[in-house]
Amino acid sequence: MELDGATRHPPKRRVPAAAPRMADPHPLFDDTSAAGGGGAQPGRGYGAPPPSSSSSPYPPPASFLSEPVSSLAVAYGSSLASQGRDIVDRNLDRFIPVGRLKYYFAVDTVYVGRKLGLLVFPFVHQDWQVRYQQDAPVAPRFDVNAPDLYIPVMAFITYILVAGLALGTQNRFSPDSLGLQASSALAWLIVEVLAVLFSLYLVTVNTDLTTIDLLAFAGYKYVGMIIGLISGLLFGRTGYYVVLSWCCLSIFVFMIRTLRLKLLSEAAAEGVLVRGAKNQLRMYLTMAIAAAQPLFMYWLTYHLLR
Repeated sequence: MELDGATRHPPKRRVPAAAPRMADPHPLFDDTSAAGGGGAQPGRGYGAPPPSSSSSPYPPPASFLSEPVSSLAVAYGSSLASQGRDIVDRNLDRFIPVGRLKYYFAVDTVYVGRKLGLLVFPFVHQDWQVRYQQDAPVAPRFDVNAPDLYIPVMAFITYILVAGLALGTQNRFSPDSLGLQASSALAWLIVEVLAVLFSLYLVTVNTDLTTIDLLAFAGYKYVGMIIGLISGLLFGRTGYYVVLSWCCLSIFVFMIRTLRLKLLSEAAAEGVLVRGAKNQLRMYLTMAIAAAQPLFMYWLTYHLLR
């Protein structure tokens, strides 16, 4: 049997084409097979870069500050803060005159030295009139007769320290006793000022004395109390009584000569003592305020020395 020259191949069977599969509308996993293909756009699968911020529908947070609404809110907040500060300052000046307090602390070293000398040796001083400039009293550093708060405040603090020293030398010091001494001295000072204000109201005195003036005059007695306590620590009870007696007499004369020009203003303007029941009451009030200073000086110091 002869074979043909050409090689016979087995016949090819036709395979029917598969029907196209429909895409699943809800795939369980995203198809990422084409993520790295050339020309293919990045998909939403794993490893895809995040979307650009420029394509976000919301503006970045920093852009909010540059909008007109934020500028208006900042301006409104600043105006509210300034108005609140003005209200606080206005109400504070009603109860605590900060501007007036600056006047009472306008002192210098020369004034302090001269004032301390006047408190201890008031007998040789002649001119007790407070000087004025354009209907306003001059600052204390320009007039030794002007009241101040620097010396009373410093004297009060020094008195508390010297009282603690006196108690410590007698083994009686404790923080409680020092606090009791400070609170007691402050309470008596407030009671004294309130009593003077009430007396001025009863006598109906028209004077330019203010509450701060009375506080300053009542605080000058602490200078004599300090000198008396130091003398008692150095020279014993005898030195304490001698020096304190001198300081009591000095503060009595100082208060008489200072307050009589304040409480008897119309009589001082005329240069003579005006007769009358009202002026006699004013004179008695001046004497009572001056006489109360030695009593407080002794009451607040005698128990500190034994």
